[in-house]
Amino acid sequence: MSTGTISTGIRLHAPAPGWAITADVVVVGSGIAGLTTALRCEAAGLNTVVVTKARLDDGSTRWAQGGIAAALGEGDTPEQHLDDTLVAGVGLCDEDAVRLLVTEGPDAVRRLIDTGARFDESSEGRLELAREGGHHRRRIAHAGGDATGAEISRALVEAVNEVIEAVNEAKTSGTRTRGLRAIENALVLDLLTDADGRTAGVTLHVMGEGQHDGVGAVHAPAVVLATGGMGQVFSATTNPSVSTGDGVALALRAGAEVSDLEFVQFHPTVLFLGPEAEGQQPLVSEAVRGEGAHLVDADGTRFMVGQHELAELAPRDIVAKGIMRRMQEQGVEHMYLDARHFGAAMWEHRFPTILAACRAHGIDPVTEPVPVAPAAHYASGGVRTDSRGRTTVPGLYACGEVACTGVHGANRLASNSLLEGLVYAERIAADIAASQVENGLHARVPQPVPYPRKPEHPLLEPEARFAIQRIMTQGAGVLRSAESLAAAAAALDQLDTDARDALDENGKTAEPGVDTWETTNLLCVARVLVAAARLREETRGCHWREDHADRDDTHWRRHIVVRLNPDRALAVRTTDTPDFPPTVPRTLDPARSGGTSTHRPERLPQEQ
Repeated sequence: MSTGTISTGIRLHAPAPGWAITADVVVVGSGIAGLTTALRCEAAGLNTVVVTKARLDDGSTRWAQGGIAAALGEGDTPEQHLDDTLVAGVGLCDEDAVRLLVTEGPDAVRRLIDTGARFDESSEGRLELAREGGHHRRRIAHAGGDATGAEISRALVEAVNEVIEAVNEAKTSGTRTRGLRAIENALVLDLLTDADGRTAGVTLHVMGEGQHDGVGAVHAPAVVLATGGMGQVFSATTNPSVSTGDGVALALRAGAEVSDLEFVQFHPTVLFLGPEAEGQQPLVSEAVRGEGAHLVDADGTRFMVGQHELAELAPRDIVAKGIMRRMQEQGVEHMYLDARHFGAAMWEHRFPTILAACRAHGIDPVTEPVPVAPAAHYASGGVRTDSRGRTTVPGLYACGEVACTGVHGANRLASNSLLEGLVYAERIAADIAASQVENGLHARVPQPVPYPRKPEHPLLEPEARFAIQRIMTQGAGVLRSAESLAAAAAALDQLDTDARDALDENGKTAEPGVDTWETTNLLCVARVLVAAARLREETRGCHWREDHADRDDTHWRRHIVVRLNPDRALAVRTTDTPDFPPTVPRTLDPARSGGTSTHRPERLPQEQ
């Protein structure tokens, strides 16, 4: 019997798959969420394939300087961690989701340590816990001072490679036929579904350095999106170049719901490299402020004092707004982070990565204040999931930054992201393993995929990527208004219209390839983000509307949920409460979609 799941039928223009493999589960992404999921699935006896866009260690996790938050210290409790998370989320956290995170988090971190991650310890052999913005206790575990993500990535990649090696040896000896394999340098294009609309695998393009070249397919009844964020939609970001929103765009084309995409967290202290700087920018970790660094203006005045009880350690949205306000008042492009009082020894021991990055750009934080300004950092919204990581498309899961679990609300609490990826990855693996026992996983037969000789929907030229980034930075950055968002929407619409007109006039579009697929994905997520930001007429968390400066709980203490219709219209609705409705399979009956209060169709790009 059909589940009634809506399949948009929209796919990226690409060649037909020239090769295919089968698996029980395919995990897309190789950060903490993806690799943890893969390891747990393989341990449960599932034939698992990890697909990653670059190398296994090239995801966003590797760049995390801060740490991983959990109630591991003496006197700390999950309840206190929950309270801090709810405050940071400004009334939009799903409390059940947060309680799950903080309760299961400590043991999940201990299992990560058992996997091989080595965190900094005191002379007594205990975890050396730090404090960051929004936390009232020291509960942040670090590694290498400010290289936590790199250490976690190292440990997980090493564990995955050990399993792959063991599996290959067992296969050679004929004692094992299942296991774990990785496909690197591969961009996943679209979800495959069976005749009932259930997940049946993915199409992907291997970029010449992997085992397969060109477009192929992995057939599997379970797909886990762990693709990271979409920071590259803005000109300046802390995200690596691979963070182009591919997972969110894929999910939308597959008919899944996304939620709260307007809540993009701008990290308040990113090294300012000049007004023309684009792409990934060096992060100056929140932990620097946690250890006592001060935010000051050019006159040396600590402008955060008096704005919040925690001053520089207020939640990130408050600090980012404080910086932007002072920049506006003084007509300048950046503020300063002053930690000269740390001394050289502390900088070298506690923050060696940040010290090296600053010095590489001609700034010595030991002797001078560091110029900083906000930059796009983390997407609190994403593909909507439940407590087991299930999306609204049967068989499709999501975890990590690509997902919206309800944990972060309107503003992520510092260092909760790695924990969320870890906890929900374990829950996803457990659900997939349980499905194998209860229902028997088997590779589904995907629906035939039409590959017309002529493109049906346009791809954008690679140069449009920079136009999208400039449009989003100017119109949907830290400061937003009805006017700026309308201008952004119009400019994005024009990019789409130009591409469609060119296709209609001569039947041609940009050549399929990684650059054009990424740019097309960026336009998709940019338009969804702007649509949600225009709808939310209030200031809440990291969504700051200059024309609606106050928080409005009466009308907006709820989530904005977006889905792409088969006719390529964008269906936008709000939930009735801060809680998420269940992620049951979507049917053609709107009454079964879970508590809607508004429905506002808007147009998306033709190819999206």
